[in-house]
Amino acid sequence: MEGLAILCLLLAAAALTEISAEAHPPPVTNFSISVKNLCTIYWQWSPPEGVNATCKLWYDSHLGEDEVISLKTFRVEEVALNERICLQVRSQCSVSSTNPSDAVEMCTVPPEGDPESAVTRLQCIWYNLCQMNCTWLPGKKAPPGTNYALYYWYSPLEKSLQCANYYTEGELIGCSFDLLKGKVSGSEKIQIMVTDTAGTIRPSYNITFLNSVKPEHPVITALSFQNDSLYVEWESPENFESNCLVYQVEITDSKPELYKAEESKNKCHISQTPQDLPGNSKDKNCFVISDVDRDTLYTVRVRAKASKYCFEDKNLWSAWSPEKSIGQKPDPTFYTITLLSIPVAISISTLLLLLYLKRLKIIIFPPIPDPGKIFKEMFSDQNDDTLDHFTFL
Repeated sequence: MEGLAILCLLLAAAALTEISAEAHPPPVTNFSISVKNLCTIYWQWSPPEGVNATCKLWYDSHLGEDEVISLKTFRVEEVALNERICLQVRSQCSVSSTNPSDAVEMCTVPPEGDPESAVTRLQCIWYNLCQMNCTWLPGKKAPPGTNYALYYWYSPLEKSLQCANYYTEGELIGCSFDLLKGKVSGSEKIQIMVTDTAGTIRPSYNITFLNSVKPEHPVITALSFQNDSLYVEWESPENFESNCLVYQVEITDSKPELYKAEESKNKCHISQTPQDLPGNSKDKNCFVISDVDRDTLYTVRVRAKASKYCFEDKNLWSAWSPEKSIGQKPDPTFYTITLLSIPVAISISTLLLLLYLKRLKIIIFPPIPDPGKIFKEMFSDQNDDTLDHFTFL
């Protein structure tokens, strides 16, 4: 009996120890932080001391609203370092523990410099799967004539590089660098930092995900009439697979009231010509507008954007293709002469009608002679004859 009692006491003590460890383990130790590349933050810590051997430690880390529970004693995140970034870590003895340790927090140091000196509206667009274009506006308190410097990094690079191709677009300042699709994946992130060469402005950071892209504009290769339809054909921008683009075709004519805009994914089967060898032929796209007038001038242009089936749809349309026209524009001289001749023709017609009506009135209603006038003329003739008679005698 005594042995059984001792065994029960030992089991109870072990259970109490496990419950105690499960309930509230000590906090982590040796918490540290470091920043690599441009925006890669490494948080590291050591397991808490004095933890019961039966406790399998898990770590619950919070980065804002983002929570991760893991066995790892570190956490790595890519975060734009434009402000103070803090991570809180708690240790616990199970994944679903309701009694973790006290939180330990470690934060980054915010960038130095006046916040109003940092560039604004920093954004980067992946252009045609081959080039990254980044633009920004100078900060309100940036010194005049600031020489900006853009640095970038992504996983294939051993260290960050400085952009060399700077340009301006109105008030915007920009820089572009090569970023070929073959060297990066669709899940890649590009870390960007813009500062100045003198170090007088506050650095500004950006992380761009390669899940959206702006294509180059298509090129119209054929424009023709086929019976009563207008046939448009164009080539896709390079670097894109055939099903990764959608198009918008705009057709306008010389009559202002006609406007047509359509989206098209149609592929056209084009017969090969001698220059289209099997290894060099390209998929071409077409669009057909029915019920057109060959005596009207039609102007056509096309643009493209990445399909949502291949990339995130951010409505990044390409520029419009160069316009092409077909048909005949009406002669404005003809319309001018027509407009001027209409009132003249109306005036002449009105005058002729009035003359005709007057003549018709005379025929239908002839004038009635005046009897008094007739007798007056008769007596006047007799008086003249009498005077002639007496003169003769």
